[in-house]
Amino acid sequence: MARWDELWVDTHLATMAPAGGGYGAVVDGALAVQGDRIAWVGPRADLPGVPDQLASRVTSLEGAWLTPGLVDCHTHLVFGGHRAAEFQRRLQGESYESIARQGGGILSTVDATRAASEDLLTTAATARLAALHAGGVTTVEIKSGYGLNLDTELKMLRAARRVADSFPGTVRTTFLGAHAIPKEYQGRADDYVDVVCRQMLPAVVEAGLAEAVDVFCERIAFTPAQTATVFDAARSTDVAVKLHADQLSDSNGAALAARYGALSADHLEYASAEGIQAMAEAGTTAVLLPAASYFTHADRFPPIDRFRSAGVPMALATDCNPGSAPATSLVLMLNLACTLFRMTPEEALAGVTRHAASALGLSDRGTLELGQRADLAVWAIDEPAELSYWIGANPCVGVICGGQRVLTRPAAGGHADRPRPA
Repeated sequence: MARWDELWVDTHLATMAPAGGGYGAVVDGALAVQGDRIAWVGPRADLPGVPDQLASRVTSLEGAWLTPGLVDCHTHLVFGGHRAAEFQRRLQGESYESIARQGGGILSTVDATRAASEDLLTTAATARLAALHAGGVTTVEIKSGYGLNLDTELKMLRAARRVADSFPGTVRTTFLGAHAIPKEYQGRADDYVDVVCRQMLPAVVEAGLAEAVDVFCERIAFTPAQTATVFDAARSTDVAVKLHADQLSDSNGAALAARYGALSADHLEYASAEGIQAMAEAGTTAVLLPAASYFTHADRFPPIDRFRSAGVPMALATDCNPGSAPATSLVLMLNLACTLFRMTPEEALAGVTRHAASALGLSDRGTLELGQRADLAVWAIDEPAELSYWIGANPCVGVICGGQRVLTRPAAGGHADRPRPA
C-alpha cells in the first residue's frame, strides 16, 4: 500500500536547511509529500523501496532543481494608480524625499487608492500576485498604508484578503496605517498617531484583517517616539510588529525594532552598528529591498558585512509598490542583491526562503525538511547559482502549494529548451 501521496524523483534539491551548507544541496534527490507536508526528502538512493510502490503518484522532474517555494515578505501589492510621472522627475534630478515633501510620493498614491473601488484594488493586486506566483512565490505579505483613514485602510486589507481567497499559496496581511501623515493631518502628526492607535488599529484587529502592524519610522514620516506609541498600542493585541527602519537616515530604527521584539526591520541602509547588534540579540530579521535601492538611485546600501558579522539573518523582498519599487519578480531581486549589495547567491536564495519565512514569523516553510509545508518551486537550471545569475529571466517551470500542483509553465529565458516537468 502506498505510503505517500506524491513522490518527485530525477531532481536535485536545494533544501536551504541551515545545517546543510552550500544550499543544502542534494544531487539526484527525491522528495515525497503526504497531505500538505513533506514526508520524505533525501538522496534518491536512500529511498526505502521502489518509487512506484511508495507513492500514489510518481513524477520525474527530468533533472530540474527543487527549492522551497519563495517567500516575498515585504510588498505593497494593493494600491491605486501609478507614479510614472514621478519616475521621470527623479530621472531629471529630483530626489524621492523632495518629491514626497511636495505632496507627491506616498500621498499621491493615497489619493488614487481612496478613489479606487475595492473591486478594482483586488483585481489589480491579483494580477501583480499572479506575476510573483509565476516566478515561484508561494507566500506573500501584503501591507495596507495607502489609505491613511479608517475606511480606506479597511478597504485595502479586505482587498488583500480577497486576493488571498483566489491564491493557492499563503497571504499574510500587515496594517501600515502609520505609513505617512495624511494631508488632513499635516502639522498634527501626533493627532494622526492617536487616530491610528485608538480608532484604526482596534477596528483592524476586531475585523481580523492583519497579522502584523508596521510603521514607517523616518524623518519624512514618523519619529521614533511616535513609532513607539503605535507599538505600545500593538502590545495590547495579538498582532506582531515590524518596522520600515533607517532607509533615508539613521533614526535608530533598527534598535527600536529590536526593543519591541519586531519580526523584522526593513530597508536599513543607514542602520548603525549598535542597532544591528540589538537586532542580533533580539532575533529580528533584516529585510533588504534591492529594487528600491536600484529604482531610486540610492547612493548608500545596507551594511551587509555588519549583518554578516553580527549573525543577523538577511531576507530579501520585492517591496512591490508604485513609487520606489514597481517590481513583480522576486527572482530578479536575487540578481540585484548580488550585484548591488554583494550578497552571495547562497545568501540571496536563503533570503527569499528560510529568512523571509522568519521575517513573517512562519517556521513551517522556507526549507525542504521533514514536516515542513510542501510549498515547492521547480526550476529549469543546472545549478542554484543560476537563480541569481540570469537578469530578468524566469526559469521557474512549476509551483506546488501545500502539496498541490498549481502552476506548470515553460521556462522563460535561461534553459528555455529544457523539457517541462510532467
